[in-house]
Amino acid sequence: MIVGTAGHIDHGKTTLVRALTGVDTDRLPEEKARGITIDLGFAYLPLAHGRTLGFVDVPGHERFIHNMLAGVGGIDVALLVVAADDGPMPQTREHLAILDLLGVARGIVAITKADLADADRLAELEGEIRAMLAGTTLADADIMPVSAQSGLGVADLKARLELEAEATADRAVDGWFRLPIDRCFTVAGAGTVVTGTVFAGEARQDEPLALLSSGAAARVRGIHAQNTPAKTGRAGQRCALNVAGPQIAKDAIHRGDWLVSPELRRPTDRLDVHLRLLADEQRPMRHWTPVHLHLGAAHVMGRVVLLDAETLAPGAAALAQLVLDRPVGALHGDRLILRDQSARRTMAGGMVLDPWPPTRFRRRPERLALLSALRQTDPVAALAALAALPPYIIDLVAFGQARNLRPASRDAAVAAASLDALPMADGSGGSIALSPAQLAAITAAVTQTLGAHHEKQPNSPGLEPEKLRVALPMKIAAPSFGAIAAALLAARALEADGPWLRLPGHAVRLSPEDEKLWGWIRPVMEQSPFGPPRVRDFADRYDVAEAKVRDLLRRLSKMGLVWQVAHDHFFLRGPVVEMARIAADLATKAADGRFKAAEFRDRIGGGRKVAIHILEFFDRGGVTTLRDQVRVVNKDRYERFVKGAGPS
Repeated sequence: MIVGTAGHIDHGKTTLVRALTGVDTDRLPEEKARGITIDLGFAYLPLAHGRTLGFVDVPGHERFIHNMLAGVGGIDVALLVVAADDGPMPQTREHLAILDLLGVARGIVAITKADLADADRLAELEGEIRAMLAGTTLADADIMPVSAQSGLGVADLKARLELEAEATADRAVDGWFRLPIDRCFTVAGAGTVVTGTVFAGEARQDEPLALLSSGAAARVRGIHAQNTPAKTGRAGQRCALNVAGPQIAKDAIHRGDWLVSPELRRPTDRLDVHLRLLADEQRPMRHWTPVHLHLGAAHVMGRVVLLDAETLAPGAAALAQLVLDRPVGALHGDRLILRDQSARRTMAGGMVLDPWPPTRFRRRPERLALLSALRQTDPVAALAALAALPPYIIDLVAFGQARNLRPASRDAAVAAASLDALPMADGSGGSIALSPAQLAAITAAVTQTLGAHHEKQPNSPGLEPEKLRVALPMKIAAPSFGAIAAALLAARALEADGPWLRLPGHAVRLSPEDEKLWGWIRPVMEQSPFGPPRVRDFADRYDVAEAKVRDLLRRLSKMGLVWQVAHDHFFLRGPVVEMARIAADLATKAADGRFKAAEFRDRIGGGRKVAIHILEFFDRGGVTTLRDQVRVVNKDRYERFVKGAGPS
């Protein structure tokens, strides 16, 4: 269990921690000289049942509130300290506001220097503190008088903390590892060490991790968890990780960075959040207000874009987008604090809803509805809510990453929400989810759209996927439609004919007159596959109008039987694919992966002019690229062309 101190300067936080643990958390020479806490301090208290309490002692001076905020994230229990002689002071109230905004719901209030106050003063002070706590997450916190000098109440406070520790359940570790770095230093003989309170997941020795800011790979060489050597460091523990890597050095790592599993390395400079302005603010918050953002151990400047209101009144809440001066690490559910431009007071706090929001159309009603759905903390409820809102399709990779769900946990949530999951068709390993009702509606729309096309253009083999997508009555992103089309093909609700999609049973039919003409032309094209006659040659040979031949061949091109390689020059599909394979073979056998037009001409036979027309056709399709009079084959485009353009 992690205990975080809070309270005004000189109210005895560090002295109380020393009385509880025997450890002086003031480690800096300046702290010793001035007698005040400047930076974070840490102490540990082993308990009888094998657990260890970790204490994060924070500075109470207003000038060092940024250091306080770097250490208070991730604590389990707050230890709010109020001196009996002073009572609640400005930093007492600000620290309490911060704990409330961060959602810290477990805490104890320690009235320090209690041996200097009589019973009446303690009773009066307890009433004042109880009034201060009212309406906050710590409204029901126990209030305990203590004295670090005389020992009054210290044993009782320690026993109370032990009870809290026994009631603290281990945090789940099924997510990816996340540790906000609050310190970095070097240890002789060991190297670079980073420390922080683990937000999620579990790290093991020799496990590969990454710095979120730079992406630098880090290997875990050793772990101290709760001040004890350990094989693992897990969520809820204070950990020190000895890390190594080619780009890992003390000077390259700063407070506020994150050490994460590589799967979570996605920094962001925008955050969509649910924000609450403190009730004691003197004026409303306005659009584009400059603020200091504190999240995890990070501190960065930014501006507030209000999304569902023009101004935010004191005590009110709103949806907002934070536009930051530099990227940070954040996931859904992370708590944050905003301070004013001069960093003199805490203004607001909130929770991250979308760590990677859009930059455009951010205030549209559809977007605001999605953000409201994202306020659901339960993944199953959030999935169900999102599936009921436009665009009705959920990117499962982004959803799982934003909520730190491993694939198995994410897929279990999808199943519990009764949604259909479809793999992406691009081989990326991604997937989408949508409701069965929405999938049925899209299927019906696809069937209706293709049916209308077949009826209007019976000679057409179908529609290419992109043309079909834009013809649908609903808007579907291209990657999502690819996944849906692949699912419909697998279910045989659609058929593919080369690059075209059609309804099962649809067959292209030519008129008897066109069938007769095609019956004359096709054998001739088969006899000269790499150099068939042109349109005018067929027209002269069969004494048919040139326009009629051209019209037939263009319709045959739409049917997927021939390709129009050049103006009035058509080839059968099979030979075109074979010539693409010849070009790929020439490139493969060449030492530099390049080939000349003359080499291609020699392989297919015929004249240079025809060879150039064919190669230019491949250039236009991206199969080849011309560079300095030689060509290279683009592997991905070539493979897609061969797969999609082959004979049906």
